[in-house]
Amino acid sequence: MQTFKIGKQEDRAALYRTAWALALITVGYNLIEGMVSVSFGFEDETIALFGFGLDSFVEVISGVGILHMLGRIRSGKTMNGEGAASPDRFEATALRITGSAFYLLFAGLLATAALKIYAGRAPETTFWGIVVSSISIVAMWALIHFKVKVGRALNSEAILADANCTKACFYLSIALLASSLGYELTGMGWLDSAGALVIAIFAFREGREAFEKAQGKACSCSGGACS
Repeated sequence: MQTFKIGKQEDRAALYRTAWALALITVGYNLIEGMVSVSFGFEDETIALFGFGLDSFVEVISGVGILHMLGRIRSGKTMNGEGAASPDRFEATALRITGSAFYLLFAGLLATAALKIYAGRAPETTFWGIVVSSISIVAMWALIHFKVKVGRALNSEAILADANCTKACFYLSIALLASSLGYELTGMGWLDSAGALVIAIFAFREGREAFEKAQGKACSCSGGACS
């Protein structure tokens, strides 16, 4: 992987400010996305969009931990200045809460999707799922691009790991778009439940990785390498 050396301390400080801003944007975006998705998902009875919104809320908790981690890196309170040290108490607590929330989301989506498939219920519309997922795909792609750029410039494993975790949100958006578009084109209600099951699987994996990170272990961030 190509890395870039930053010589001036002022340049490094500016890049860490950019990384902080990107993490803050991620938290703000997920908060808004969560409110919109849960609202329309509940109103239109689309479990995929509703679950996507709940996932966004859990990502907000994770994002707060990332902001705290970046603050530690900027202040030099990690072993190597790049966030390779084990998480501190605040981060570990945030990760455990995040992991527990992801596991609850997994169980809830799994049960609800199974019941909807059994009952043969279909959403009223998945139009807003198409809208939300399309916007999210563009937003997540942009965040990934700039996080990777900053992470490589600083040669920071922590920032690159954050970029890879954002990539998981990108894949979730694609899954939501596929299930929502599929329902609108075919009218097959099980596609909405299938999309919810995909989100549930991602939630389980993210929950497991959150607990692993809380213990100081390296994580794959749902398929991406952490470096």
